[in-house]
Amino acid sequence: MGKAWARALHKSQDVALVGWMDLDRDRVEDAVRELGLDRVAVDVNLETALERLEPDLVVDVAVPEAHLEITVSCLERQVPVLGEKPMAPTLGEARELLACSERTGTLFVVSQNRRYNAGLASFQALIAKHLGEVGQLNAEFYRAPHFGGFRDEMASPLLVDMAIHTFDAARYLVGADPLSVNCSEFNPPWSWYRGNASALADFEFTGGLHFSYQGSWCAQGLETSWDAAWRAVGSSGTATWDGTGDPMAEIVLGPDQQVQTVVGAPVSLPGSGIDGSLADFLGALAGGPIPMGECHDNIKSLAMVMAALESSREGRRVAVPI
Repeated sequence: MGKAWARALHKSQDVALVGWMDLDRDRVEDAVRELGLDRVAVDVNLETALERLEPDLVVDVAVPEAHLEITVSCLERQVPVLGEKPMAPTLGEARELLACSERTGTLFVVSQNRRYNAGLASFQALIAKHLGEVGQLNAEFYRAPHFGGFRDEMASPLLVDMAIHTFDAARYLVGADPLSVNCSEFNPPWSWYRGNASALADFEFTGGLHFSYQGSWCAQGLETSWDAAWRAVGSSGTATWDGTGDPMAEIVLGPDQQVQTVVGAPVSLPGSGIDGSLADFLGALAGGPIPMGECHDNIKSLAMVMAALESSREGRRVAVPI
């Protein structure tokens, strides 16, 4: 993701990439040459880089365990931060970051890049316009990636590394907050992961809505999109989205219960993926609205992950601690 962010920053017309900090200088210098970046300072120490370069913003693409130290160092200098998910490895550290953002009055946003998907935005608009009161939302996520490396060794690779995208999308789609969850994890016999690569979860949201998640990272054949396959059920009809094409809905009209098919309309976004995250972040720094992923909102998606893990460990429904 470091290279991906470097490309996004380099091609943006609204920001200049002036420095790249990493503990491995050789790796960054190789990346700088590979990407053809000019006049980019390389440093192995964040404090010296902040003092020397005096940046207007920092993009934090480090490992989650480093997010607290990096973000606090920047916010204390009133340097806004656009970070990668997850906000922090624990809710305790995430709350420290919220407090630091409040204390310093400095913007801290987590890039939830999969929100910046035209199909997802169209699905959200379709739900809001046509379904009435939504009572049920379902997401299926089935993939079989052979990553190798650290994910293969994680205790809960699916929930910890990937599910936050789908959980966050659920919050975005229905505009509701999670209250509780009942979750179970397991690892199929054929799995190449050491930890649990499959999970089932039922979340209760505000307003009585339930969101169900079914997923696996060792499901070979008939894979879903990386953005999952969705179904939303409301008082006026049902909408679906396969994660790649146009969303559609069947709505029931009038006393004679006529069924009408509606296809999702195009929705304009500031950019796709991390380009959209960056554009919204820069817009906020220029006086625009608070962007999606602002820390006080994003912590709710992290809380969903942590609550699902707790529920799985304890074998019971638990509250989502937001």
